[in-house]
Amino acid sequence: MSETSSSTRPVRLGIAGMSHGHLNDPMRRPKTSDIEIVGISETDADIASRNIERFHIDPSLVYSSLEALIDATHPEVVAAFGSIYDHLSVVEICAPRGIHVMVEKPLAVSMEHARKMADLAKKYNIQVLTNYATTWFPSNHAVYKMVHDEKRMGPIRRIVVHDGHEGPAELGCSTEFLAWLTDPVLNGGGAVIDFGCYGCNLSTWLMDGKAPNTVSAVLLQIKPDIYPKVDDDSTIILTYDKAQSVIQGSWNWPIDRKDMEVYGKVGYAHAPNKDVIRYRESKHVEEKTETLKPRTAPFNDAFSWLAGVVRGTVKLDENDLSGLKNNLTVVQILDAARESARTGKTIKL
Repeated sequence: MSETSSSTRPVRLGIAGMSHGHLNDPMRRPKTSDIEIVGISETDADIASRNIERFHIDPSLVYSSLEALIDATHPEVVAAFGSIYDHLSVVEICAPRGIHVMVEKPLAVSMEHARKMADLAKKYNIQVLTNYATTWFPSNHAVYKMVHDEKRMGPIRRIVVHDGHEGPAELGCSTEFLAWLTDPVLNGGGAVIDFGCYGCNLSTWLMDGKAPNTVSAVLLQIKPDIYPKVDDDSTIILTYDKAQSVIQGSWNWPIDRKDMEVYGKVGYAHAPNKDVIRYRESKHVEEKTETLKPRTAPFNDAFSWLAGVVRGTVKLDENDLSGLKNNLTVVQILDAARESARTGKTIKL
């Protein structure tokens, strides 16, 4: 019997870090034939111990460093589940070894880090990808199709994106997650980074990869008693030649939300949640609502999609939501937003 071909065997996945709340995604994911978790690294023994118990992980899969994990298990791709600040070091370790990397949003804490990551990706010919929950929403892709492919709304004039919840502390996020999520160095900021990045990602995608002309932002500390070091409420305004995007990322919403509105010259399309769109193609017709089917595999799940990218069965386009080009622009916008909030001035890109 011949060995399983490289195109059909599971992609060997290493996980770097165990302090990110989104670690639930790979650990709670049903076992599939496309991904095999071969090892997990965590430098903090207490965090490792808690997560081993929480997820019923075989302790033999857990390593005290990413280098040890790589040497022992030879992963093809590594997913980063530590702080945003740590993303650069994960790429610095993986890139020279030819190992692809996927990080949780956003790509990096700053353009300084992001450029180094991009340079390493180019030098060693690896993918550096960014995962957002909203990338897999059928509603966002339905809106994009209506606006761009079918041109049913006319040219985009305004984008409004809302993301966030009542706050990570209020939600009961783990101690290790809160420790870096609320640190201005390790996370790069508060709600502006945690949830502002979604709107930057979607706006760049909807605007065909174009960076905005200007960035203006207001960051607030509504709950300094809970979040003394970082903002907990943010509004970012992006201007383009003939359009504007308003991005509202907050830890002060009364409900959990990830929704988007796109207004064209003659109509609009809204994605109030992942499964539903509401749209009106002109003022002469009534608003319609559609409930959508899930996206087809592998475009319905970050790790199935990642396996496809590694195997070459999924091709990235230049404006891909998870791609490096889009996400360099996201970090550029976030840098400008923090500078705008600090100085009270509009930043020209």
